[in-house]
Amino acid sequence: MNFFTVLFNPDFPFVRNALIAGVLSAVLFGTLGSLITVRRIASLAGAVSHAVLGGIGLALFVSASTDVAFPPMLGAFIFAALAAVAIGLVTIKAKQREDTVINAIWAIGMSIGVLFMAKTPGYTDPSTYLFGNILLISNRDLILLGAMDIAVVALTARFYPQIEASSFDAEFARTRGVPTDAVSLCVLIATAVAVVLLQTFVGIVMLIAMLTLPAGTASGARSLASMMARSSAFAMLFFLTGLFFGWTFDFPIGATTVIVAGAVFLSVAFCSKIFSRR
Repeated sequence: MNFFTVLFNPDFPFVRNALIAGVLSAVLFGTLGSLITVRRIASLAGAVSHAVLGGIGLALFVSASTDVAFPPMLGAFIFAALAAVAIGLVTIKAKQREDTVINAIWAIGMSIGVLFMAKTPGYTDPSTYLFGNILLISNRDLILLGAMDIAVVALTARFYPQIEASSFDAEFARTRGVPTDAVSLCVLIATAVAVVLLQTFVGIVMLIAMLTLPAGTASGARSLASMMARSSAFAMLFFLTGLFFGWTFDFPIGATTVIVAGAVFLSVAFCSKIFSRR
């Protein structure tokens, strides 16, 4: 059936839910993705996402092996929070390079998830969590996404000067009395919570791409606020295009969205390089 016909057909509510989810998640992708890009910790999304896989694997193993009900979402939240705090504290207190810590968390979290899934009675397919399925999003998920959007936008607007200062020049911001360490931890924790909410239906692969590609496409903005707005708009455009082509041609929506985002990002980067040379 035609995409627009299905979109307004009451018999296909999951398509409308997917569309709303794309719009709501674009706000998180644009805002948090810009902060991650400016701080040069783009691999953070991958590290937290794969650490989440460890929590999901643990929850599945406990639920299948015992009588204890351990929801995968709870395990994901626990491991995401631990990963964010570990990255922040080790970077701040131990003065380790942030990218080294991030890569270590990435490898350890994913390995724990694979280990527990391998020992879980019955068959557990990790590809469900790696790629997700946005057509399965529920009304409850939409409410959680909307609440997360409001919280992130409100906090960013309230503490924008401190966030901007600590993102571009942390040393100077610290001398001006900005609590840069607290700001960094808050960014890490907010990213971890967003990862847990988003990875269940967009998947880890699409999550990593959408936290980096829209922000990278909008990196020519003149200010952080402008970059956030442009990045959110790009994320929304990428997702709506991916949803349309995925439904029309029966392609996986997540993979189609990532391909669209990657093609636009590379095109913008190529054109910018040519114009800068001229």
